[in-house]
Amino acid sequence: MCALRVSLLTLWQGYRQRFDMTKTQRLAPRRPRLLRHLAQVMGALVLLTLFAAFTPAKAQDNPLEAAVNAVVVLRSADAKDRFLGSGFVWAKGLVVTNAHVVGKAETLRLIDAQGGEHQGEVIARDPVRDVAVIATTLDVAPLPHGPAPGLGLDVWAIGAPLGLDLTVTRGVVSARTRQVEAAVPLRLVQHDAALNPGSSGGPLVTAEGALLGMNSRIADGSRYYIGMSYAIATADLVRIVDGLIAETLPAFPKLGLQLRPVSREIAAALGMEPTGVLIDRVMPGELAEKSGLQAGDIILTAGQTPLHEPGALAFAIDAALGIGRLPLGVLRNGQPLVLELVLTAPQDGVLALRGVEGAAPLNRVTSYRLEGLGVQVDDSARITAVTENSPGLFAGLVRGDVILAVNGHALAAADLRKLDITDPALILVQRAGGMTLHVILDPWDSGEGIRPVGGANVLDPAIVVF
Repeated sequence: MCALRVSLLTLWQGYRQRFDMTKTQRLAPRRPRLLRHLAQVMGALVLLTLFAAFTPAKAQDNPLEAAVNAVVVLRSADAKDRFLGSGFVWAKGLVVTNAHVVGKAETLRLIDAQGGEHQGEVIARDPVRDVAVIATTLDVAPLPHGPAPGLGLDVWAIGAPLGLDLTVTRGVVSARTRQVEAAVPLRLVQHDAALNPGSSGGPLVTAEGALLGMNSRIADGSRYYIGMSYAIATADLVRIVDGLIAETLPAFPKLGLQLRPVSREIAAALGMEPTGVLIDRVMPGELAEKSGLQAGDIILTAGQTPLHEPGALAFAIDAALGIGRLPLGVLRNGQPLVLELVLTAPQDGVLALRGVEGAAPLNRVTSYRLEGLGVQVDDSARITAVTENSPGLFAGLVRGDVILAVNGHALAAADLRKLDITDPALILVQRAGGMTLHVILDPWDSGEGIRPVGGANVLDPAIVVF
C-alpha cells in the first residue's frame, strides 16, 4: 500500500507541474478546459487499473474451487464414525472412490465441501482394479474429463489426507504410465503431488479442474508420501466404472499361482535365455492347478504375447476375459507344450449355509462375558491376559490395565466376570503411572481397519501372487 500511495502522489505532482500556470500565464487568456478534464479522466483510469490489479479473483472464477466442490470425504455409517478416505462426483447421483477405501461397507456417510452430510450406498466394487461406485443424493456438478496426462504436466491432487479437511497439493506428471502391481492389469499415472493416507479416492486434476485420474496409492512399502504418487487414469476409470454400472466388466480371476521372472541368474542355471516367468507355487484346487500348471513350469507366452515379466500375464488375462480361455506356451523339463488356462469369475464370499437345504438355522450370539471377549481379570479388576486376535485386543486393552468402570458404572471384579455385554461397551481403564482412558469394547469387532494397499511379498519381493 505504501508503494501504491507513493505512485499516486508522484502522478499527481506530475500533472500539477504540467498544468500549473505561472503568474504571468494566469494574466494571459486561459487555455481550454479540455486538457484539464482529459487529465482527470486519465488519472481515474490509472487508479481503476491499479485497484483492479490488487483485487483478488472471485472464488467462482477459480477452476480449482469448483473442483474441490465435487470432492467428498467418506466416513463409515455406523456408530464408530470412522474416517475412510476421499471420493468425487462422477455423474449425477454417482460418486467414485477406491475399493480399498470402502472395504466391505454397504452404506457410507458423504461429507461435501460445505460440510453437508449425505447418505451413500455402495452399488459396485472391483477389489482388483480398486474402484468402487457409490449411489447418493448429492447434487453437485461432476468434474469434466481432461486429456491424457503428458510428462511434466502441472497437476493438483484433491482429497482429505490424514483425515483433514479437503486439501489441494500441487505436482507434475513425473513418469509415463506404468504398471505398479504386476498382478493388476492397469498402468497408473505417476506424479509427485503429495498424497497421504486418506487421499485415496480423490481426483487428480489440471489447473482448469479437468479430471486426469483418481489418486489410489503411494510408493509400495511406504506409509506416507515420499515423492511418488499414483492415480488410475481417467480413460481406465471410464471403462471400469461404465462396466461396473452396466455389469459388463468381467471380474479378474484368482489363479492360485505364484511366479517370478526368469532372471539372468535363473536362466544361467537352467541353460536358457532370460525370458518367461517361472512358477514357484500352484495352490491346490485353484484355476492354475485345474489348467494343468505345475511348480517349475516356465510360461513363455500367453496367447500371442511373449512374457518377459509377470505383469504381461495380467494384461493378457484381462484381454482374454471376454473369451474365457487363454492358451499358455509352457516349457516343462526342457520340453515345450501348450496348456489352456480356463478363466472363470471369482466366487463372492457368501455364507456356506445359504441355499443349503435342510440346514438348521444359526442362532447369533447376543451377549458375551469378558472372558469370551479375550479378557481375563483378577480379584482387583486388573487385566491379567488378553487373547490374540480377540475383541479385547482390537479394542486396545492390554495386560496390566485396571478396569474402573463400564458404561459409566463402577463394578467389582466379581460383577465384571458375570457382566453380560450385549452391545459395544465403553470401558474406563487405568494404566501404569495412573493414566486413564476410555476404550470401546465391541463384541463383534473383526479388527479390520484402514490399510495401505501393496502388492509386495514380505518374504520375497520378486514373487508375484495371482
